[in-house]
Formats: sequence, C-alpha cells, structure tokens
Amino acid sequence: MAATLCSLPTLPSLPPKQPQIHPKLLSTSHNTSKSQNHPQKLINETFQHLKSASLPLTALTLPFFLDPEDAVAVGGQFGILEGRSFALIHPIVMSGLFVYTLYAGYLGWQWRRVRTIQDEINELKKQVKPVAVTPDGNPAAETPKPSPVEVKIQQLTEERKMLIKGSYRDKHFNAGSILLGFGVFEAVFGGINTWFRTGKLFPGPHLFAGAGITILWAAAAALVPAMQKGNETARSLHIALNALNVILFIWQIPTGIDIVFKVFEFTKWP
Repeated sequence: MAATLCSLPTLPSLPPKQPQIHPKLLSTSHNTSKSQNHPQKLINETFQHLKSASLPLTALTLPFFLDPEDAVAVGGQFGILEGRSFALIHPIVMSGLFVYTLYAGYLGWQWRRVRTIQDEINELKKQVKPVAVTPDGNPAAETPKPSPVEVKIQQLTEERKMLIKGSYRDKHFNAGSILLGFGVFEAVFGGINTWFRTGKLFPGPHLFAGAGITILWAAAAALVPAMQKGNETARSLHIALNALNVILFIWQIPTGIDIVFKVFEFTKWP
C-alpha cells in the first residue's frame, strides 16, 4: 500500500493565493502588529490621528450647526429694539447733550473767570499811587476821591466774590463728568441701534464725527489732573479740544436730522 502511494505521480504544488490588502490597511496592520506589545504607544498614535482629523471634521460639520438667520440683525426677531421709538432715543438724548455741552462750557468759562479776574486786580493795584501819610501814619491831607483805577479794582473784587459764591468750579467738574459718561454711552448706543435696525453700520460724516466727538470728550477729561496742578498749557488745550468738540457737534446736526427722517421712513411704531 505504501509502495502504491509512493508510485503515484507528484503534482506540482501551487503557492497559496495571497489576499489583496489595501496599502493603508496593510500599513495599519503592520503598525498594529508592531504595537501589540506596546499598548501605550498604540493609544498615543490613536490620539494623534484624532487630533489631525479634528480640524477637517469641524470644518465639515460647522455649516450644519449654524443657522444663517442668526447672522442677520433685522427681520423682527429683536422686536421693539428695531422699532421707531427705540431708534428715536439716540437723537433725543444727543440733542440734550448738545445743550448740556454749551452749559458745561459756560460753567468752565465762569470758573476760568474766577482765576483770571484776580490777575487783573493785581495788575491794577500796581497802577494805584500810594497815599502820602504823616510820620504818625495818618493821611497827610484829606483823603481824595477814588481814582478810576481804584473804582475798577473795587468792581472786579465784588465780581470775583459773586463768582466764588456760584461754585462754578464744582459745577463745571460735575457737568463734565456727566457729559463724559452719558456721551460715551450714547455714542456707542447709537451705533448699536443702527445695527439693530439695519444689520450694519454706515461709514460716513455722521459716524466719523460722532467718533471724533467721543475721542475729544475723553482727551479733554484726561487733561484734568494736570489742570488741577496749575498747568496752564493743559488748561489751554482743554479749552481748545472742547471748542473743537462743539464745532463738530454743530456740524453733525444736519446729518443727524437726515437720519431721523430715514427712521420715520423705514421704521414703524413702537
């Protein structure tokens, strides 16, 4: 039996067919086989693959989580914030702040007058001729009538006393603080209100003038510490900045009126 099996012809043996494996799978299985003995290394490599894939995945999935209407500032979702009554707050408040700016300037000028009037009195006193007296200290002759210079000194002294009673220094400081606080707040509020109604801002004279006014308010207020120390340069610059502020305010009024007309045209109550 054994001799019979040995005498049978020997068939050529074909090599076993190797399954086709994708190169990426091959590399993965190769890395996996290498990492079987190193579990910590396998975990680290897995995290590295996830990190590299996080950005593309985020870019792909982000549009599905965003609602295009969320980027639109108009359409009724803000309710009264888009209405006419809310839009008219800015022009009404700014009109009041313009008048208050003039009032603050008047208070500042009166306080400056308190300081400068004393300098005038001192200069006039230098022009008064001394009165002749006897060795006993009594007038050598009958006291003459006050000269025009002396009359002027008396008038200025009385005026200064009245100005001091007016407490213009404190009033001007308080008015400037209120103007700075409400002015900056209302300037920002005006831009936000425009965004509520239209979904964007409109670069132009009104917007740029408003930004300039806000900057001048802050710059003038920044000079106060130096002014309190008696710095005349800071005082002069403070006056110049506020004068420019008033000019910008006046120049801004026509453009503001045009915007009010557009508010009535494109908005509804409330």
